Amino acid sequence: MGILIYGATTKVDRDSSGAIIGEGNVDAFQVRVGDCFNNTGSFNEEITDLPGVPCSDPHDNETYAVLDLTITTYPEAERMAELAHETCLQHFDAFVGRYYESSSLDIMTLFPTIESWTQNDREVICAVYDMNAIKLVGS
Repeated sequence: MGILIYGATTKVDRDSSGAIIGEGNVDAFQVRVGDCFNNTGSFNEEITDLPGVPCSDPHDNETYAVLDLTITTYPEAERMAELAHETCLQHFDAFVGRYYESSSLDIMTLFPTIESWTQNDREVICAVYDMNAIKLVGS
């Protein structure tokens, strides 16, 4: 995973429960369920960190699952994107409280590159965002 880094980076502030309480960057390998973050510009780039924000502030995305893939070999890039989406879709309804097809939320996935796969990265990050590009507030 990776991202284009803009200027100086500041680590996100978390409270004792791990919730984000102050804006900053979240290392892509430290993203937790419940983390809220804003878009970075292009998700076609490698992501190394995300712009984390408290969920009580307007935000673009909320992480609802962080999962390891169980496949043994890296598939073609398009298949990896499909596999990540299918994996995240399995956990969508339970988090959102309604079926994917009837929700105004969509799924955004972050998944390993072939380069990070060779370094044992198997993690898929599942996040929701509003299909109408309306900022989310709260969980």
